[in-house]
Amino acid sequence: MGYANATEILAAITEPGADQQVLDPATGAPVGAVRNRTVDELNDAVAAARAAQPAWDARGHEERCALLNAAADAIEENAEALAELLSREQGKPLNGPNARFEVGGSVAWLRAATAYDVEPEVVVDDGETYAVKHYRPLGVVGAIGPWNWPMMISIWQIAPSLRMGNTVVLKPSENTPLSVLALGHVLNQVLPADVLHIVPGGRDVGESLSGHPEIDKIMFTGSTPTGKAIIRSSADTVKRLTLELGGNDPGIVLEDADPQAIAQDLFWGAFINTGQTCAALKRLYVPESIYDQVCQALSEVARAMPMGVGLDENNVLGPLQNKAQYEIVSGLVQDAVSSGARVLLGANPDTEAAGYFYPTTLIADIDPQNPLVVEEQFGPALPIVKVKDVEEAIELANSLPVGLGASVWSSDKAKATEVAAQIKAGTIWVNSHGTIDPRVPFGGAKQSGYGLEFGLDGLKALAQPQIIKA
Repeated sequence: MGYANATEILAAITEPGADQQVLDPATGAPVGAVRNRTVDELNDAVAAARAAQPAWDARGHEERCALLNAAADAIEENAEALAELLSREQGKPLNGPNARFEVGGSVAWLRAATAYDVEPEVVVDDGETYAVKHYRPLGVVGAIGPWNWPMMISIWQIAPSLRMGNTVVLKPSENTPLSVLALGHVLNQVLPADVLHIVPGGRDVGESLSGHPEIDKIMFTGSTPTGKAIIRSSADTVKRLTLELGGNDPGIVLEDADPQAIAQDLFWGAFINTGQTCAALKRLYVPESIYDQVCQALSEVARAMPMGVGLDENNVLGPLQNKAQYEIVSGLVQDAVSSGARVLLGANPDTEAAGYFYPTTLIADIDPQNPLVVEEQFGPALPIVKVKDVEEAIELANSLPVGLGASVWSSDKAKATEVAAQIKAGTIWVNSHGTIDPRVPFGGAKQSGYGLEFGLDGLKALAQPQIIKA
């Protein structure tokens, strides 16, 4: 069934005993309430998913794909209600690359999971030996989602898992459980019983899920410290893992770049979702020869972008999702200003205003080792570092222990590609940043995690390769 608005879908997912209030980060007003599950209830969900998995696998790829496409249809039918709820709970505006964009992305990634044939592969056939690689389901996938893109990243975890014949038990972030419960509710109108379980809960539920003996794989998107804890807790059962962890993505501008031409894309590379994106541009290295022009062009774009309550159709930037993240961003910017860095824009939050709004902030003339540069800020504050040449920029870009994404900006694509090949990151974009595609594999390097998502590689990562040699 279709829901006309967030109020209707909230009524459908609100349970007796829902006692954890969820507040709108833009206004502080209540959005709804959630009933957190116990570890015993998590165990029940895992057991039900385990029991349902063989029948789900037996349906075969064709039927599973048909059901996933029907689930995508259901999201489209409820798109506006889901976007409204997402905006109220997460804070992101309806417009721009935000709430409606995220719901649309959920549909796109769900459909993309059905777009590939995953056939057995003949690896040897020489007349004496015949060996075939098959891709079998793993069993039950445990997913742990973040609060920055709660719906779309949940689909990144759910869609390939279900396509490959697994069932899923997903724990949403404690900050954004309602969006994911609503998404799961819509999906479960189409999917067979017990194929997908959404289990909101606290840290105890997450820890139990990551070490659960009946979970065959964990998919996690979030911070590097939490990812390390999941690795440790999963070790006893030798679970398969896909970890998309924190990043501190560099951008390198080459001397031949046109500051005016790249300014808009630089802005959205850094400030998509108000900077709350793992693969956002978080430190920008610019040569001395065009430094002032890049700073000016970027400031002009940033100054024109309206920030405010997400349900206002005019806004394209919203609040930080929670107080803890607000304090991280505020502290890093204040330290940078105190160190003598130059404020181009922002850095002047209204501490009396409702909501966790931090102004769009650009910081220039900053030391490359300043904490705002070397620590992931995960918010609307971009440090712009002056470098003498491209060699220095590459050295600084590679100097941190993380490597999720990076970008190179130039009028010469061939030259930019040469520089890109020298950067240690999972994805390097040329003249854009963070423009992910459901057909293109995505994953981190160094301490930004391991395992690939998206495309055929992402599907195969949700399966157990099995060789049959005859």
